[in-house]
Amino acid sequence: MNRRTTVLGAVALSATMLLAACGGDDTDSSPVADDSTVEAGVEADAVPFGVVDPATAMSLIEADAVTVIDVRTPEEYAEGHVDGATLIDFSQPDFADRAAELDPDGTYLVYCRSGNRSAQAVAVMADLGIDQVYDLGGGVIAYDAAGLPLVQ
Repeated sequence: MNRRTTVLGAVALSATMLLAACGGDDTDSSPVADDSTVEAGVEADAVPFGVVDPATAMSLIEADAVTVIDVRTPEEYAEGHVDGATLIDFSQPDFADRAAELDPDGTYLVYCRSGNRSAQAVAVMADLGIDQVYDLGGGVIAYDAAGLPLVQ
């Protein structure tokens, strides 16, 4: 192998390992509802649905513009969650049934640990006719890293 092939292989391996490490229990990946991330400081009613950053998520929560849905496991939820979040564990077989009980006209903020499960949950919700959904980009990890409050 030449040096360039070795370097490209090392970069590809590093990228794969980084992506795997970021996923945690969120090993299944699927495309997010919207690949653009909304910046903070926008009026809640002007924020387009899709992936939002932690500051925008907090603005939506503070404006009482969303119902917050945590799609992690009960154990993860107990370690720290967004205040007022409703737990609907995505890994449970009844997730779609529980999501179907939500008001289809409601507005939701969905999050998980890193963003993978929430993207999948948003897709399930969309299939159920629930389309007013924000997905917290980077999940609770990004929310906590931004210095935003979690409760136990």
